[in-house]
Amino acid sequence: MSSEQQFRLGANTLRMLAVDAVEMANSGHPGLPMGAADYAFLLWHSFLSFNPADPAWPNRDRFILSAGHGSMLLYGLLHLFGYDLALEDLEKFRQWGSRTPGHPEYGHTPGVEVTTGPLGQGFGNAVGMALAGRMAAARFNDGEFRVIDHRVYALASDGDMMEGISSEAASLAGHLGLGNLICIYDDNRITIEGETELAFSEDVGERFAAYSWHVQRIDGHDIAQIGEALTAAREETGRPSLIIARTHIGHGSPGKHDTAAVHGAPLGPEEAAATRKNLGWPDEKFHVPPEVRALCATRVAELLQEYSKWQVELDAWRKRNSERSRLWDIMWGKTIPADLGTRLIAAIEQDTGATRTLSGKVIQKIAALVPAFVSGSADLEPSTNTGIKDASSVTAADFSGRNLHFGVREHAMAAIMNGMARYGCFLPCGSTFLIFSDYCRPSIRLATLMGVQVAYVFTHDSVLLGEDGPTHQPVEHLSSLRLIPNLLVIRPADGAETALAWESALKNRQGPTALILSRQKLPLLERKEGISTEEFAKGAYIVRQEGGAPHGVALASGSEVWLAVAAAGQLEKEGIALRVVSVPCLERFLAQPPEYRAGLLPPGIPRIAVEAGQGGLWWRLLGEDGLFIGVDTFGASAPERDLAENYGLTPDQVAARIRYHLAGGKH
Repeated sequence: MSSEQQFRLGANTLRMLAVDAVEMANSGHPGLPMGAADYAFLLWHSFLSFNPADPAWPNRDRFILSAGHGSMLLYGLLHLFGYDLALEDLEKFRQWGSRTPGHPEYGHTPGVEVTTGPLGQGFGNAVGMALAGRMAAARFNDGEFRVIDHRVYALASDGDMMEGISSEAASLAGHLGLGNLICIYDDNRITIEGETELAFSEDVGERFAAYSWHVQRIDGHDIAQIGEALTAAREETGRPSLIIARTHIGHGSPGKHDTAAVHGAPLGPEEAAATRKNLGWPDEKFHVPPEVRALCATRVAELLQEYSKWQVELDAWRKRNSERSRLWDIMWGKTIPADLGTRLIAAIEQDTGATRTLSGKVIQKIAALVPAFVSGSADLEPSTNTGIKDASSVTAADFSGRNLHFGVREHAMAAIMNGMARYGCFLPCGSTFLIFSDYCRPSIRLATLMGVQVAYVFTHDSVLLGEDGPTHQPVEHLSSLRLIPNLLVIRPADGAETALAWESALKNRQGPTALILSRQKLPLLERKEGISTEEFAKGAYIVRQEGGAPHGVALASGSEVWLAVAAAGQLEKEGIALRVVSVPCLERFLAQPPEYRAGLLPPGIPRIAVEAGQGGLWWRLLGEDGLFIGVDTFGASAPERDLAENYGLTPDQVAARIRYHLAGGKH
């Protein structure tokens, strides 16, 4: 059997595994796996470097299926090339508790690099991984051994190319000259509704050429063309590469290829049988020819030799580079000092100002203590204060810097951060205004699904940002972010809370953290006792209490904590005792045991919440008889003082509303 015949047999194995899995599940997308099988099998067999026994190997090539609906293509590849994914797992495709969900999920299936499905996300992740790879190489490679010398491969569909996030990410990738990034565009020209010409007629190759990409066009079913294009892409080191592979969706299906009918539905028994006959495939379901098993096993054995050689060279590299070796362990371990919170508080505790400014000071200390930390912004660093002052910027000529410039590309920024975090040795931070978190939201959601550790700095957090007006004044955003599962949302009230918010973000290995920061200056909160990491980690604590049992409890976050404290001071003069509870993280507080919550919120005591936005989750604490003081309309363009007066956010107005509420008045 010739090499081309072997590759054809391997590709047909992928095709029929996809057909059988989708038929058995009576659900799924067979079209893309069938159309992409030729170049996917050749890529994995002859170009991709990996070790199925060590899926986290730092120098592996990364393969990202941005077209996540074609998940059976990836599952078939993982199975054939020795990952811990049995044939029985493929037979349980899309079933409860299976390891082969409808779209690839990181952490769920061995060998899946990122969670994909929402189109364009995987493309952005791939750019992030390629960027991280270049940055890691700049830190670790020496003249004798390139400890980081891999590539990132992405498979994108027509839908990926239509999504705006891909344009954002591709533009930045071209600007940075990420020559370690290779994207295969599966140009099958079919979407769910029909042919792509219904809504998509641009020349994608010309677009990417304008982004400074290396562009090739091939027949995606021609083995020779595929091999030549992948070789040329690997040799192009100064630009990212796009291989436009013209394919036929459902290739092998005599009756449904090149139709929308094969995109997202089973072939059906009759067409599946016709496809078997057309490909000369036996009737046995989930059949894997022994020749294909042998071909894949031989390749894996070759790759294991390369892996073992790399390990030997790594040991020699460590002996030559004691400092780099130490940095390697710290960064890949994402190590942070045990006393990080104490050191961050010491650097900021007595300072006053806007929490965005205080955060900027904390970031300088973090940069000195945590080498894995890198920081960037969507063209707003002068306002978000996220730059690392003693570090250079990452550029196409020098990837050793720690400051990232994402441009006005919030969505791509968030997806690229996910890719950087998944890469393994970086703790990325990205920033923009809170109002623009909406542009990041799909990527934030995927970060929480994957449980990747990234930090978002969202500044200008309320109507009190002032004259920019309602287009820039977030009202619903804070409550909206709190609804995303596994996203840690922290809104600090002063320097000490800001320091501990950052400590929480750097310790949060289970998912992303959003720090919500003010534009306006805030006074220093006076505490009779300091605040501990443990106390802060519970999401809420008492910041002010005078005398015995309170007449009421006021809860607040961020810039409204001092407002509640000021109102409590006024009420105290009238003999009204108001306990003030700072709630930097509402979700954490809601997750505490009932006894802890009751200790802060005694049963039977009226409750009030103060936050310059919509009520959202606060009502879970307030109950039907509670009072929420916030903003439930869009803002207005005016100075901060006028906005506070008109939205009832001054100490006098807050005190008056609380007084009336405690007296039994209805609002």
